[in-house]
Amino acid sequence: MRQFFSRLQNALIRFMYGRNGSDQLNMALLVVYLILWLLRLIFAGTKAALGVTVCDALMLALAVGREKGTVTEEYYREVAKGLLELPAVLEDVLGLGDRIADLSKIFTYAHNFIYLGRGYNYPTALEGALKLKEISYIHAEGYPAAEMKHGAIALIDNEMPTVAIATPDNTYEKTASNIEEIRARGGKIIAVIARDDTHVRRSADYTIEVPVVTDCLMPIVVSVPLQLLAYYIAVNKGRNVDQPRNLAKSVTVE
Repeated sequence: MRQFFSRLQNALIRFMYGRNGSDQLNMALLVVYLILWLLRLIFAGTKAALGVTVCDALMLALAVGREKGTVTEEYYREVAKGLLELPAVLEDVLGLGDRIADLSKIFTYAHNFIYLGRGYNYPTALEGALKLKEISYIHAEGYPAAEMKHGAIALIDNEMPTVAIATPDNTYEKTASNIEEIRARGGKIIAVIARDDTHVRRSADYTIEVPVVTDCLMPIVVSVPLQLLAYYIAVNKGRNVDQPRNLAKSVTVE
C-alpha cells in the first residue's frame, strides 16, 4: 500500500466515467470506474460530478490522507459513516419535492438569479446556477459569497432572486451577514438552511431546510434541492428538460 501511494505523489490521476474500453483510459496511471445509472438524456449531468466527488475523489483523498497522517482516524471514520448514511439522507431530502415545486411557481417570472455559497458550498452554488440556466434558459450566476460586495451586490433589487446556501460550518455567520445585506436592499432570498436553523430563517423570504451531515458531504445534500428547483422552474416555463436546446451529451469540437 505504501508503495502504491508513493507512486501517486507525482503521478497523473484521471477519473473516468466513460465506457469500459475507452482509449482515454490508457492515458491514466490510475483508473477508478464509477457505477452510475445509464443516462440517455442530456439533462442531469450532475450524476457525473457527484459520482466523481463521492465515489472517487473523496474516498481517495481520505485514503491518501490517512496513509500520510494528515487525516485523523476519527475524521476518517466520521466521513466514512456519513457516506454510508448518505443514501438515506438523500431519500429524505427528495421528500422536499412538493415544497420546492410550490416555491418554483413564485420565481418562474425571474430573468436572472444569483447563487451564493462559501467554502465547500461555493462549487455547489456554481452547479445550481449552471443547472438552472441549462434547462430553464434563465440567466444565473454562481458567486462566492465572500466577494458579493465586490460587484454582485450592485445587481440586488426586488427583481433579482438570490439563492443563498447557509448550512452550518465555520463560515455560517458571514453568510448570514450577506443575507442580511441582500434583505436590506430589497432582494428576494431563497435560503438553503439546516432544519434547526432559526437565525437565517428570520432573514430569508423562503427557506429550504435540509438535514445536516459532515461538512464535506453537505454539498451533495444541498445539490438535491437545487436540482429540484431548477427542474420545477423549467417545467413551469414549459421547457423541454430532457433535451435542452443547444446542448449535447458529448463535445466533439474544441
